Amino acid sequence: MTVKERYSRIIDYFEHARPTAQSELDFESPFQLLVAVILSAQCTDKRVNMVTPALFAAYPDAQAMAAATVDDIFDYIKSVSYPNNKSKHLKGMAEKLVQDFDGVVPDSVEKLQTLPGVGRKTANVVAAVIFNQSVMPVDTHVFRVSERIGLTTNSKTPLQTELMLEKHIPAEKIPIAHHWLILHGRYVCTARSPHCEECGITDCCRYYSRKLKSNKNCSES
Repeated sequence: MTVKERYSRIIDYFEHARPTAQSELDFESPFQLLVAVILSAQCTDKRVNMVTPALFAAYPDAQAMAAATVDDIFDYIKSVSYPNNKSKHLKGMAEKLVQDFDGVVPDSVEKLQTLPGVGRKTANVVAAVIFNQSVMPVDTHVFRVSERIGLTTNSKTPLQTELMLEKHIPAEKIPIAHHWLILHGRYVCTARSPHCEECGITDCCRYYSRKLKSNKNCSES
């Protein structure tokens, strides 16, 4: 199977299997999504969604969060991973949004990355989800799944994965493809024990092909 054929088959599957795939983070504004994605680093979306309702009620926008103290913010997010660093990042991010962008979340990946706590992945998430831009955020799920099923080959860094996916996935499908890969990684192609019996793309999956070959060799020996 060629690279083009594999991408075409996988995209076709997800378009039918997950036609409305979207973020599992709860948010009602670009600012809230930005906050939620910062909190989600090395933390589950479920945990983030448990703390954000009270956080957003107290600080619904950048101006409100910029006026808070780091300790105030920490009290709301102390149950997520790395709350000390994240509370500082949120405070700094909100202040810079107010100072440099009039409190409005910018639609540029480059400008987003000038905000404290915002790396390339977080910036790409906001750009893709809020502004429907053709950028591919690469988290651990996207990185793992892309390599395992064969969308990438010997990718060493998230950036390599990002560029390869953006090269082969049609631009208009990239924003939703991000969610396809994340959800597939969370619920089917899991890290330790992928649920191949529940997967609809085993016919074109590199990992599954190797698994079958290995099992065949073992049975013949």
